[in-house]
Amino acid sequence: QVQLVESGGGPVQAGGSLRLSCAVSGDSYSRYCMGWFCQAPGKEREGVAEIWIGLGRTSYADPVTGRFTISEDNAKNTLYLQMNSLKPEDTAMYYCAAAVRGGKRFAVERFDYWGQGTQVTVSS
Repeated sequence: QVQLVESGGGPVQAGGSLRLSCAVSGDSYSRYCMGWFCQAPGKEREGVAEIWIGLGRTSYADPVTGRFTISEDNAKNTLYLQMNSLKPEDTAMYYCAAAVRGGKRFAVERFDYWGQGTQVTVSS
């Protein structure tokens, strides 16, 4: 079992930055693929970024490539999402998730554990 708790969301103006954190507990997360997802009102949950902890291999959705960076601190069991050059269309609830198995990138059904989410609101 893995428990995930996100933090770091909030209101920000367009062009600004935020860093989301996801505290991981309950299991060694070095064997997991960790991901960040976002969900705007009325829309499906979408993948933003993934990282295979043990390999350090990362992947990003096209809309955030070059603006967002996923990283982790193994000593702190914490996953991060650095969000720069934020746009109003980035406004969403952001979720941290963990998957044991590989498969299709950003496939929601592949992820076994989810946090409660943290809201990011970008104003123009």
